Amino acid sequence: MAKFNKGNKIGSWSFLIGVILALLFGLFGTFNQGAIMILVFLGLIIGLLNIADEEVSPFLMSGAVLVVVSALGQGVVDGIPVFSNVLQAITVLFVPATIIVALKNVLSLARR
Repeated sequence: MAKFNKGNKIGSWSFLIGVILALLFGLFGTFNQGAIMILVFLGLIIGLLNIADEEVSPFLMSGAVLVVVSALGQGVVDGIPVFSNVLQAITVLFVPATIIVALKNVLSLARR
């Protein structure tokens, strides 16, 4: 069983809170500038603290697919604003997390 340090707990809670907030912001139509800032901040924390070295590849693959599908899915469900808002909120949460993890991975590869 993996040991959890304070960074892992903060990252894990950020992930859980971020996903719940993305769903709530999308469902209740409160997806505004403040919501975007909160989700971007949580995404940055997720990328910095939640992804261990052995999780980088699966996270990048899943994160990239999630971002692409969420972004493209917004156009598909454009007639249903609630779904479009939820997908937009998920995209806003995962884009910064995916960028941070990708940058950390590239820096790690460059150091080898």
